[in-house]
Amino acid sequence: MSDSDDDVPQLSAATLAALQEFYAESERTGQSSDKFCVGAVEEDWRMSQFWYCEDTAVRLAEEVKQQAGEHGRIACISAPSVYQKLKQLESTRSDSVSAVLLEFDRRFAAYGDEFVFYDYNNPLCLPEALLPQSFDIVIADPPYLSEECLSKVALTIKYLTKGKILLCTGAIMEELAGKLMDLKTCSFLPKHNHNLANEFRCYVNYESRLLS
Repeated sequence: MSDSDDDVPQLSAATLAALQEFYAESERTGQSSDKFCVGAVEEDWRMSQFWYCEDTAVRLAEEVKQQAGEHGRIACISAPSVYQKLKQLESTRSDSVSAVLLEFDRRFAAYGDEFVFYDYNNPLCLPEALLPQSFDIVIADPPYLSEECLSKVALTIKYLTKGKILLCTGAIMEELAGKLMDLKTCSFLPKHNHNLANEFRCYVNYESRLLS
């Protein structure tokens, strides 16, 4: 990932307007949840994007929803699949939470005010509206398996969370995840729509059903 946005796919104003009009029409016809389907925005491997399979997206969304509590706030850092599944669950449940997606890919700007452009290279370059320790739980899936990437994303996580952290990343990052954020490895194994070469794990810093 570079510091420049030049290589990032971006929607023109006209395309974005057309997409938003399509979403508005979908809502009027009772199909508003379709835009939140995992895969509604295609993976771009150039940005190290690999979406979770349906079961994993549901399990992680249910986990953060439960941990946030009713009317809780959830920050999804580079985890659009979880954000999308949370929005789908919201349309079928009476208990509500609010979720924000922090993401480098500006295609997700179609989700409106809940999208926040995020570049891990500038981990604390965040809108003023995102106050410190203002989220009940933060779930993060750093785009790269490197010490630099995880260390910088950890700064964002610790800035935003009131305490609870759910991290999804490669098994090779286990030691660093523990060192940076005092996280424990879960027995739950997240799966992706496309099999990854690297073993993937979840890590938490609280008592969770994902641990056993």
